Amino acid sequence: MTAVGIPGVDVPDHRGRTRLDRAGRDLTGNPGIVVRDVELLAAGWHVLRRTTFDQRRRDGSWTTEQRETYDRGNGATLLPYDVARRTVLLTRQFRFPAYVNGSPDGMLVETAAGLLDEQDAETAVRREAEEELGVVVGEVTRVFDVFTSPGSVTERVVCFAAPYTPADRVSAGGGLAEEGEDIEVLELDVDEALVMVDDGRIADAKTIILLQWAVLRGPLRA
Repeated sequence: MTAVGIPGVDVPDHRGRTRLDRAGRDLTGNPGIVVRDVELLAAGWHVLRRTTFDQRRRDGSWTTEQRETYDRGNGATLLPYDVARRTVLLTRQFRFPAYVNGSPDGMLVETAAGLLDEQDAETAVRREAEEELGVVVGEVTRVFDVFTSPGSVTERVVCFAAPYTPADRVSAGGGLAEEGEDIEVLELDVDEALVMVDDGRIADAKTIILLQWAVLRGPLRA
């Protein structure tokens, strides 16, 4: 009898990947965590795993825990700002996960963002700025890295900011139609954007964090 392999583990899945069950098995940075097993639950475009590990509690006792992790890769996002006019460039697009979880119409206002897709973070964020916003920025500042939902999602997002002027607009933006993107570009006064945070019209976490950074510690401080 011929053994049947497991796609994504010992035979390639639909994206040609194997060894997807190896993530985390070699971690040694925390002596209070010992990974025992990693199960591949699903390997669609992204990867869902269940990991079993021993954890040493603060009182010295050990427990065995299981956690599911959703691995969609890492991303980068950019807040373009115009100091002279106190404006920022944002996007509006439909997000089904938000729509199915209480967003009235699923249309979210966000900073331009995307997955790294094997690029370095700065290259990726410049790509997204041109595709989504139609703007080519000069020097960018890496503000901070954030975990988006560390209870279950592995994604870490690198947050950038960069100055822009109207002369930096090279196209209408809108994203890539072949990837199903249909993105509206919004140029907003930063104070209006903050009002939108207060009243819920902006509810995206990375966008809120970058807007607040811009006016509290960044280039748009009053």
